Amino acid sequence: MKCRHCAAELTLEFANLGSSPPSNSFLTAEGLSAPETWYPLRVLACTNCWLVQTHDFARRDEFFSADYAYFSSVSDTWLRHAEAYVEAMTARFGLGPESHVVEVASNDGYLLQYVQARGIRCLGIEPTASTAEAARRRGIEVRQEFFGVELATRLVAESREADLAAANNVLAHVPDINDFVRGFAILLKSDGVATFEFPHLMRLVGEGQFDTIYHEHYSYLSLTAVEAIFAANGLKVFDVEELPTHGGSLRVYAARADSRSLEVTGRVTALLDRERTAGVASADYYGTLQRRAEAITADLLGFLVEAKKAGKKVAAYGAAAKGNTLLNFAGVRVHLLPWVADLSSAKQGKYLPGSRIPVVGEDRIRTERPDYVLILPWNLRDEIVKQLDYIRAWGGRFVWAIPELHVQ
Repeated sequence: MKCRHCAAELTLEFANLGSSPPSNSFLTAEGLSAPETWYPLRVLACTNCWLVQTHDFARRDEFFSADYAYFSSVSDTWLRHAEAYVEAMTARFGLGPESHVVEVASNDGYLLQYVQARGIRCLGIEPTASTAEAARRRGIEVRQEFFGVELATRLVAESREADLAAANNVLAHVPDINDFVRGFAILLKSDGVATFEFPHLMRLVGEGQFDTIYHEHYSYLSLTAVEAIFAANGLKVFDVEELPTHGGSLRVYAARADSRSLEVTGRVTALLDRERTAGVASADYYGTLQRRAEAITADLLGFLVEAKKAGKKVAAYGAAAKGNTLLNFAGVRVHLLPWVADLSSAKQGKYLPGSRIPVVGEDRIRTERPDYVLILPWNLRDEIVKQLDYIRAWGGRFVWAIPELHVQ
């Protein structure tokens, strides 16, 4: 396999998590009688440009299908994050009624609803039918397509250039990262700004966040790699922020390479220096995650087996993609974890891919009173603990596995 950015031969393995189905491909009851397609889940690091990337075995339309089940608006924490983003960008870049905001991977309109509420023109780009339709029900205009050079060129021809282009948690999801980034260089006005949010590779490595590896994530990104990719495709990074979202993310600010109105901040240089000191541009940096992943799954499996032996009830909360990576790599099945509760009606009544654990509504927790609730989307742990605090009334306790097994 060659690097999807620089085409160098890939030889350095970052992680090998065996195989699993696509993490958001939930099964219906009818689907339980049919076979699932499992793909190897192997991640490699490019020793030329340091882009970390999943070994490709399937097309992206197999991951982002018409019944895609991830709806951003389910999380109150994420909605507050989106609203704060719109407020901050509006103030910083002077957005108003004459401005045009484009969000790529706009999902169910979770962010653009706040742009629209300010009277700012906006457009969502979202390839999945289920979430695009949810956004349209909010009155948001959506192009149901994958973004890249071709779509960006058409939008410019329609005078739909962007003053601000937002791309939250999508840069890691694109197979042709060069075409995707070049699309922003075309879409932006001469003084336009694009922001990209994505989980930071340094946090993934430092905290053993191996469950954020799944097929829908083609890339695992450092600022070192992103700056090089952007520079090669007509964008320059001029600022960066570190965010707490998704276990530790970066928000990278970029402008067209020919822009003269935005100076590069010291935060860019400082973070690049930190990454260099940590060893991001050295092969040794990429050799620790596999051992950490194996230790985490062994601890979780041991906990579930001991709870089963002791006659304790264990349930899970949050049918998240990262949870599917964790459960499938650990080999957890229904006999150890009988169900997972989730607020999303799009997931309830379905079954987790691979493990085939049923997804139920939150009311099941109140009815069955489990002794332990395993939180799968640990990045939303505080929100979930607050939401489910009532389990303490019967002595229930919370469990999470990453960065290490914890029972509270």
